Amino acid sequence: MIGIIMFFVALAMLMLGFPVAFTFGGIALIFGVFAEGFDMFAFMPFRIQSYMENTTMMAVPLFVFMGIVLQKTQLAEQLLEAMGKLFGRVRGGLAISTILVGALLAASTGVVGASVVAMGLISLPVMLKYKYNKSLACGTICASGTLGQIIPPSIILIILGDVLGIPVGDLFHSAMLPGLVLIGCYIVYILILTFLKPDMAPAMAEDDGETRAQQIISALKAIIPPLALVLVVLGSIFTGVATPTESSALGGMGAIVLALLYRQFTWKMLYDSSLETVKVTAMVFAILMGATAFSMAFSYTGGDQIVEEVLLNLPGEKWGFIILAMVSIMILGFFIDFVEIAFIIVPILAPVAEALGINMLWFAILIAMNLQTSFLTPPFGFSLFYLKGVAPSSIRTMDIYRGVIPFILIQVLVLASIMIFPEWYGIA
Repeated sequence: MIGIIMFFVALAMLMLGFPVAFTFGGIALIFGVFAEGFDMFAFMPFRIQSYMENTTMMAVPLFVFMGIVLQKTQLAEQLLEAMGKLFGRVRGGLAISTILVGALLAASTGVVGASVVAMGLISLPVMLKYKYNKSLACGTICASGTLGQIIPPSIILIILGDVLGIPVGDLFHSAMLPGLVLIGCYIVYILILTFLKPDMAPAMAEDDGETRAQQIISALKAIIPPLALVLVVLGSIFTGVATPTESSALGGMGAIVLALLYRQFTWKMLYDSSLETVKVTAMVFAILMGATAFSMAFSYTGGDQIVEEVLLNLPGEKWGFIILAMVSIMILGFFIDFVEIAFIIVPILAPVAEALGINMLWFAILIAMNLQTSFLTPPFGFSLFYLKGVAPSSIRTMDIYRGVIPFILIQVLVLASIMIFPEWYGIA
């Protein structure tokens, strides 16, 4: 039972706010030495070396760099301004614009924090100015900012591909339709809500200084450059021209070209983007090292065998396991980050899924969609903190919490549809 005790001690430490990487590494060291002695960690350097030489994981810093560079080009500002004019005449038009811009930012940057902060600074004041309901405005921004979790190129999809041994290109391809369905459901929800309650999201007054044709042209000018970059990056993967790692390098170079195009390129911007990329990458790989030590200690103490035996004997077999796995990941998402779940929980679940004959690609998409909710679920959803940090003082924490609940329910419904009807998404 040492492994099980170790697992719950780690969860308790994380909930108390201890640094993730050091929590995993420290607990692994204490319990591992107690159970097996220092010899348990003799192969740890070789495991670290194998991760450092993993070409799939090389895509992580390159896609992060691409996202940070694009975030510094004022891409969000231009997109939101153009989309706001285009859809502003429709009730809920600003909210729809925020969803669409969030989707494009997700596909071009994939950095959830940057997307939420950018739209919180730009879109939220405009929505409040036009008398939008506070909860609807906050929920829309948080939900649209997290689309980078499921829409490729997504960091979590790269991590899941490595953990589950699935080609990242296949994951990117399979995640496209669920991501588009989720976007569509968000927009439908806003349209229905504003039809039933028009006062929640009034239409903007028409701008007499600009014709409809001019609005469309300005929107296309804002959309085409980042969309072209997304199509080049994802298209090179889907057509087999480039691997995800190669396309991530292409994306990084393309982001610099866009920075030049938007006249935002400076050597300081390049230095700052590189520095932020190193910080994010170091965080991810530090957690990976701690998680590797933790999984070694967990396996040596027999924890994985106990978990596997319990999960294989659940009532309902395959479906019992899937439901328990999804519920567990969703509950853990209330308290810990998606990176910890991907590195600690998923490796425990993966052998059981394979033993039950579950399609691992389908299983990975379910996990990715589920992990997206971890950014929205109170009390520790990161998107909620990001938005609260940049929101005006008139926005209370409860406004944000109330706003995200409908979007969480939509995510759960889409997740359930992927579980029950995988053939609709071409994953069966």
